[in-house]
Amino acid sequence: MNSESDVLMKEYIKMMTDMIVLCATLALSLSFWMISITISSYYGTLQPVSPWRWLFSILVPLTLTARGLKRQSLSYSGALGALLVGFVLTMANYSFFSALLAFFITSTKLTRWGGAHKRKLDAEYKEGGQRNWIQVFCNGGVPTELALLYMIEVGPGEMPIDFSRQYTASWMCLSLLGALACSCGDTWASEVGPVLSQSKPRLITTWKEVPAGTNGGVTTVGLVASFLGGLVVGGAYYATQLLLVNDLDLVNPQWPIVVYGGVAGLVGSLLDSFLGAHMQYSGYDASIGKVVNYQSATTRRICGKPILDNNAVNLFSSVLVALILPGLAWGMWPR
Repeated sequence: MNSESDVLMKEYIKMMTDMIVLCATLALSLSFWMISITISSYYGTLQPVSPWRWLFSILVPLTLTARGLKRQSLSYSGALGALLVGFVLTMANYSFFSALLAFFITSTKLTRWGGAHKRKLDAEYKEGGQRNWIQVFCNGGVPTELALLYMIEVGPGEMPIDFSRQYTASWMCLSLLGALACSCGDTWASEVGPVLSQSKPRLITTWKEVPAGTNGGVTTVGLVASFLGGLVVGGAYYATQLLLVNDLDLVNPQWPIVVYGGVAGLVGSLLDSFLGAHMQYSGYDASIGKVVNYQSATTRRICGKPILDNNAVNLFSSVLVALILPGLAWGMWPR
């Protein structure tokens, strides 16, 4: 009887907690809505954000980060960071949110996939990924900043990619999409390559075979996975455009968004590997039989220098993709 009572009590507490969170979220969204109406009335030029958008932007990221925390995909600091990133991107543009969601869900699934094999290769492997706030902001910091600039430029809402009508905002959208696709492509390559590749990785700078787990090592399977990862992010963005943006037939074609995502994923993965081969130390530690990122008496150097860690490499890669690729897309976008 006691066990049944405990189960009922836990279910009751969980139900009450969910109701309290929902009520708090409703109150917070209504407060933000009233503030946005007050500000728009004062300045006269700003469009107030609907209470439903406030609610969606708070409740959905909160639900996803709580789930990530429960499944150990995020640490406590990582959950707070992900909540901020999710809120800003969702508020700015639902297409940003869908691209972020595609990245988060697929990366989380792939991180868990083949865990037993990855544990044998990676000395720093963590069950479920356990991303902290540094990892979250190194992957989501650039998109968050771009989303804030987007809201300053055109306000919250969805818009097509059209350089002739909204040059700056279109550039920001593609920069943000490129940064997310870069992070997703690199994650897919890192998680899929070691499990499915039948051949040893080759160092991107010399094309010599290196042990699995070496920074800068690439495989054909990993490169294909990076393209597919970016393609998924671009596809999620494009699908949201089709659902929510009106009069798409009056603007430039939007399908290149999908291809752009795939290219950003592949280019981002290559940049990440190139930077890793030069600026991340990789050595083989004979005492544990794995590739490590530190120097010791039992470690034989493979490549790189101890200048950057993996988080910094991810950040620099996403910044470079966000800066370079939109310009190339602008020149090649079909009119």
